[in-house]
Amino acid sequence: MEAKEQQTEMVVPAAAASSNSTTPTIKVAALCGSLRKASFNRGLIRCATELCDEFIPGMRVEYIDTEHLPFVNTDLEAGGTHPPVVEAFRRKIRDADCVLFATPEYNYSVPAPLKNAIDWASRPPNVWADKAAAIMSAAGGSGGSRAQQHLRQIGVFLDLHFINKPEIYIIAKHPQKKFDIEGNLIDPDIKERLKLLLLSLQAFTLRLRST
Repeated sequence: MEAKEQQTEMVVPAAAASSNSTTPTIKVAALCGSLRKASFNRGLIRCATELCDEFIPGMRVEYIDTEHLPFVNTDLEAGGTHPPVVEAFRRKIRDADCVLFATPEYNYSVPAPLKNAIDWASRPPNVWADKAAAIMSAAGGSGGSRAQQHLRQIGVFLDLHFINKPEIYIIAKHPQKKFDIEGNLIDPDIKERLKLLLLSLQAFTLRLRST
């Protein structure tokens, strides 16, 4: 199989699937593990943005750039402050209601740029804490399943709350069937699966808000 999406039936809560205009606005911070311009994972985030704009009222995805973050170095935290670019990044994570990760898999783990961003936002005070999160991945081999498992492990310390289903692992061995040359997702089945992932993230975020 080229796309290892979970085949079990998804039951989306009515509150999430509804187009009721009174649904609270949910701000999604989207982070990509790849810096490549035509990255398939960036394409997944673009698709998620479009799906929310078209089909999921009250949910807005913002891509958060991590390319310009310096490597984590506590020497840069002079006087208990962070460099301006880091503080701006941390503010975007703090102000988001939930997080959407899209990552390839490098050496059975997440790529260095994503791990660096995660580490900066975890510096005290940890701005990841108590947020809902979801993961999707496009990669060779396993489709990114090992990277997703490692990211979930990291999330335990961060107090991130990941949704469990649907799972989206896209084996990018034959990208022309799933993505165009610019990295845009063109597979209709995966788009539908991604919409279910976003609805699940929306429902879980609202559930956490109410507790």
